[in-house]
Amino acid sequence: MEKISVRTNNRTQLVDITKEIQKIVDNKKYENGIITIFIPHTTAAVTINENADPDVQRDILMEINKVIPFEDGYHHFEGNSAAHIKSSLFGFSETIIVENGRLQLGTWQGIYFCEFDGPRQRHAWIKFS
Repeated sequence: MEKISVRTNNRTQLVDITKEIQKIVDNKKYENGIITIFIPHTTAAVTINENADPDVQRDILMEINKVIPFEDGYHHFEGNSAAHIKSSLFGFSETIIVENGRLQLGTWQGIYFCEFDGPRQRHAWIKFS
């Protein structure tokens, strides 16, 4: 298993980690198989989405923050229930095919670490199968 660190700067943020994941695949000389990216945090997630236009990430965050507002009468004493809900909806893992040493993503796809309770220092774990 490999790990990467992700530093977030905002309360909610999508951080493109595609290049870091590909670098790990390159360094391990991993040619063919499957990797799983797992986020070991209850207020963060991982997703695959468009990486060509940064407005897509802004739009995703704008809408998820409208649908699940930070303040909405939640009972959780830490005050971050919205982050827990958002991370559960997005999901804590992604599975990606590796073929000939390259992540098999679509032309416009990137891998995003999703921060919903930042800013923080976070981690993503990568498992090779």
